[in-house]
Amino acid sequence: MFARIRTAAVWGLFGVLATLVGIAAGHLVSALLVPSSSPVLAVGSAVIDATPTPMKEWAIRNFGSKDKTILVGSVLIVVLLLSAVAGLLARRRFRNGAILQVVLVAVAAYAAITRPTAGAEDLVPSLVTAAAGVAALGVLARLAHGRRTASVPGAPTGPLAAEDRLESPVESPVATAAGASRRGVLIGAGVLAVLAAAMGEAGRAIRSFRARPEDITLPAAADPAPALPVGLDDKIPGISPLKTPNKDFYRVDTRLDTPVLSAADWTLRIDGDVENELTFTFDDLLDMELIERDITMTCVSNSVGGPYLGSATWLGVRLTDLLDRAKVGTKADQILSTDFDGMKISTPLDLATDGRDAMIAIGMNGEPLPRAHGFPARMIVPGLYGFISGTKWVTRLTLTTYAEETAYWTDRKWATDAPIKMSSRIDTPRALSQIDAGKQFIGGVAWAQQAGGIAKVQVRIDGGAWTDATLGPDVNNDYWRQWYYEWDAKPGRHSLAVRAVSGEGEVQSAVRADPFPSGSSGIQDIFVTVG
Repeated sequence: MFARIRTAAVWGLFGVLATLVGIAAGHLVSALLVPSSSPVLAVGSAVIDATPTPMKEWAIRNFGSKDKTILVGSVLIVVLLLSAVAGLLARRRFRNGAILQVVLVAVAAYAAITRPTAGAEDLVPSLVTAAAGVAALGVLARLAHGRRTASVPGAPTGPLAAEDRLESPVESPVATAAGASRRGVLIGAGVLAVLAAAMGEAGRAIRSFRARPEDITLPAAADPAPALPVGLDDKIPGISPLKTPNKDFYRVDTRLDTPVLSAADWTLRIDGDVENELTFTFDDLLDMELIERDITMTCVSNSVGGPYLGSATWLGVRLTDLLDRAKVGTKADQILSTDFDGMKISTPLDLATDGRDAMIAIGMNGEPLPRAHGFPARMIVPGLYGFISGTKWVTRLTLTTYAEETAYWTDRKWATDAPIKMSSRIDTPRALSQIDAGKQFIGGVAWAQQAGGIAKVQVRIDGGAWTDATLGPDVNNDYWRQWYYEWDAKPGRHSLAVRAVSGEGEVQSAVRADPFPSGSSGIQDIFVTVG
């Protein structure tokens, strides 16, 4: 019985190894063609689209920026488990194992080809994955069946004989051939494992090479932002820097890869309810009047006290400058923006054109947009959550109505009109941390975009009275504001809470609300231990 179990495990590993070879081959080919057509990524993207909103929010809340890694890992685990089944089927009849492998790849192929902008080349990685996986399984099956033992007089043949050969004692004539077969299996499996690793690494290297920043020199803004004041970064350890470095800026989107687009090939089309349908190239934007603005961006999935916000200096073309050239008609009430892969986001037209500095951004913190944040260009509308205003890799703006067309998030019942809610966050000390008694600083950031900015931040210790904190520099109404409070910390367990007051006199709401469907609200209240 143990021998049978061990042999079954070997065949299961054959299936897994063969599938890894196929996945690595498909990964390599997709890196050369269309990265998002990689079978695992294609299935993962389909899973994201099919996942109910509450489950998505749960994943973001519990796994944070690792949610995509966990998703891809989960998809891979399921695939490998089914691959082990394919290996077991191949033990009895190779054709059955090969069919299961092809079925698995067919699911990935369907996911890749049904993407909105998919073409024939998106099928190629899946076809290569299937061919490489089946071929690898065939090699392992042939080696495991030990063709050499057929010449041994009286030796059994067929799939059952493979098990006998793998378990035969060394002294028997069959075992001599089986030993050769085992060596052949080990050598063959080793070669396939090395091949899979090499192809996987080559795919990774190619993707990394293609994703490198393009050599683009951005012109100076015709309307630059004022010089950023000195923040509290060096004064209050642990507080968020006044300007978020590009590498630290949050990223929340539905992409499992980093899209690779070329500025030379990129275009932005404006159509729909307009008098002039226009197409702009990247060079066209560079030749237009550029504005530079300091703007804080927030994800609607950000929970109270959460990490999904950041502040940067953005360079771009006013959205109204582009729309004025197109001459918007009288029927449109939304801008339906589409990214390079066909994902659509809807923005209320009246909010995008009410005088705020909405733009098609091409620069971030003095550099071209990083690929992960929308290169070559993205939308930014201050004061609105990113899911209705921050389209990355944007390629089309369609002026239409909400009655005529819906977008990705509105189809999933998220809010249509979603202004960023006033909120505040404690950066230091961390929740549940242990700190020393004596002089301590409580510090963080607060924001009240399109609501007069932050006029006051207040701190509450152990449920007592609200006390004013010291504010950092006031950049503008669309930018967060640093704050701190000097606290004489006594030993014991303490609760710390923070709230903000806007320039319009509004006090941050204490009513708790989840991110879905229009953003979270409530007061952040943490516990720390003073030793």
